[in-house]
Amino acid sequence: MVAGGGGGTAGNSGGAGGTGGSTTFGSLLTAVGGSGGAGAASSGGAGGSGTITSPAYGIIITGGTGGDGSSNSSAGESGGIGGSTPYGSTGQGGENQNGKAGVANTGTGGSGAGGFGANNSGSGGGGGGYVDATIPSPTGSYSYSVGAGGTAGSTSGQNGSLGGTGVIYVEEFYQ
Repeated sequence: MVAGGGGGTAGNSGGAGGTGGSTTFGSLLTAVGGSGGAGAASSGGAGGSGTITSPAYGIIITGGTGGDGSSNSSAGESGGIGGSTPYGSTGQGGENQNGKAGVANTGTGGSGAGGFGANNSGSGGGGGGYVDATIPSPTGSYSYSVGAGGTAGSTSGQNGSLGGTGVIYVEEFYQ
């Protein structure tokens, strides 16, 4: 399972992106959403992590950090790339373009908006945390929640983008 990715930030002096939602499976597994990008010409959002509670066991992979926005004095630049997960990553927002949204069901971060002329480019959101776990002797049912993608940073210029939504895959094995 993977949590929601953080949102990308707007260009120029635009707003920060929102944090992605956590994905949970009962009280045993939690994947934490990626942080939104900090703002134009700022650091990209941090990737989310996760927890596994006994008796479950498995691996946790921290989501990738979003790409930094850039400060520009003369020519436009692309926005920061969205943070990656084991399901992929999000491309950059091109010069003077809105950011590219994280892909649904991947937890990838949204990219930052591209700058134009002397405007700054936005930073990308972090990728959601990834959890791959085994639950020995599972119970009949579990409550669950799938993380939403982080909100996009906005401004009067080019806007950031939404983070990708999380997902849960459940496989059963019988002996």
